[in-house]
Amino acid sequence: MNKPLRRVAIFCGLLVLALLIRVNWVQFVQGDQLKNDPHNRRVAIERYSKPRGNIIVDGKAVTGSTITDSGDFKYKRTYKNGKMWAPVTGYASQAFDSNQLEKLNDGILSGTDDKLFFSRTVDMFTGGKQAGGNVVTTLDAKAQKAAFEGLGDKKGAVAAINPETGAILALASTPSYDPSTFAGNSNKDAEAFNALQKKNDPDDPMLNRALRQTYPPGSTFKVVTASAALENGLYTDVDADTRSPLPYTLPDTSGIELKNEGSIPCENASLRTALQYSCNTVFGKISADLGNKKMKAEAEKFGFNNSKIDTPVRAAESIYPTDNRPQNAMAGIGQASNRATPLQMAMIASAVANNGKLMKPYMVEQLEAPNLNVVQQHTPQVMSQPLSPENAQKIQSIMQTVVQKGTGTMAQIPGVTVGGKTGTAQHGENNKDNPYAWFISYAKTSKGTPVAVAVVIEGSDTLRNDIAGGKLAAPIAKSVMEAVIESNK
Repeated sequence: MNKPLRRVAIFCGLLVLALLIRVNWVQFVQGDQLKNDPHNRRVAIERYSKPRGNIIVDGKAVTGSTITDSGDFKYKRTYKNGKMWAPVTGYASQAFDSNQLEKLNDGILSGTDDKLFFSRTVDMFTGGKQAGGNVVTTLDAKAQKAAFEGLGDKKGAVAAINPETGAILALASTPSYDPSTFAGNSNKDAEAFNALQKKNDPDDPMLNRALRQTYPPGSTFKVVTASAALENGLYTDVDADTRSPLPYTLPDTSGIELKNEGSIPCENASLRTALQYSCNTVFGKISADLGNKKMKAEAEKFGFNNSKIDTPVRAAESIYPTDNRPQNAMAGIGQASNRATPLQMAMIASAVANNGKLMKPYMVEQLEAPNLNVVQQHTPQVMSQPLSPENAQKIQSIMQTVVQKGTGTMAQIPGVTVGGKTGTAQHGENNKDNPYAWFISYAKTSKGTPVAVAVVIEGSDTLRNDIAGGKLAAPIAKSVMEAVIESNK
């Protein structure tokens, strides 16, 4: 071979080598990056070329897919009773991506997850149609309906948990939205989505208030304060005097008094009486006597100050603050900078009901392949032990007194042991806005403890003087507990 031909051959060989290196680099190194690139329309076209797998509640799909007759996308998502289930499912939109369970389990639902490799391989050899898998939730349809209908036109949220496993049974938030209205890619879908994006909209229907909104928990937090008192040995007998003066002066202040609501028997009241009547003076003094460090430690055992509570949808962080002595006293009654999600407050009731053991909350029971084979099964996990069993049973006893003859009588269920705590939390500067109405509770039957609930009413058309956790929130909690008990029969 002459010299010029040899040079051409070498040069061509180098070009072929460079091409092979580039092809392998694109395929194996940049493959995932290109696949997930939002500008790669082929991925979106493939995703919507087949029906999406479903989100399952009580063995029935609350989602679906329908054929579209426009654009490149063949199928779009549909929802059954979308407003009720949106806080659970989230949305999946051809134009606006997805969120919540739809987003977190997109690989399973779209059929691309590696967990479905075996199923896809079988379909390839048998000629079966490629399809998405299913997400089987822990939700109880009756409980969800009771929560959603109980909230009605009120602004608020409900979270219900099985204390023995941590399974989330209901997760309602109002006002809500229907994900079906913007599941497609048309101008109509865009208008529907944009209508939900109004800035400074106080209703904010796309906000998942059960998981993503925090509120001052008010007097419902007194359950944590009572727990801290027992766990730290400040008191051992829930029926003994607490040596609490009336009035109680906040520490390190020039005579600022912590007041109670109404004329109630709070002087030297026992923990039982103090919880029954919701004595601010008693629980403010407990928090001050224990100090911020011990109060914060007990709150954190229940889940406060934890930014990574995943259900798998991540909940907003509930906050028990590092504070000075007077502010810590106020935080001990659920005010000041104390903030909690409804899920967090349900976790408190759940831990008490489960003899002091807090189970990690979750709402996905299992993931299924298209042929219904289980590819992932959830195993309940212990999250913490905020209370000893002995002290948990003491808190159960005084929470049951609240429902039997205290502020929570509207949560009574015949033949069922119910424990609860009401709360009315200040809202706005100098408490100028209508307060938040809270109720947390649990129900015990002869079969065990199937449910713990937290309800918050953020806003309603109720007159200010009639806003109270016992009046507004307790009846909703009762209906949710009854629904779960009915489901367990």
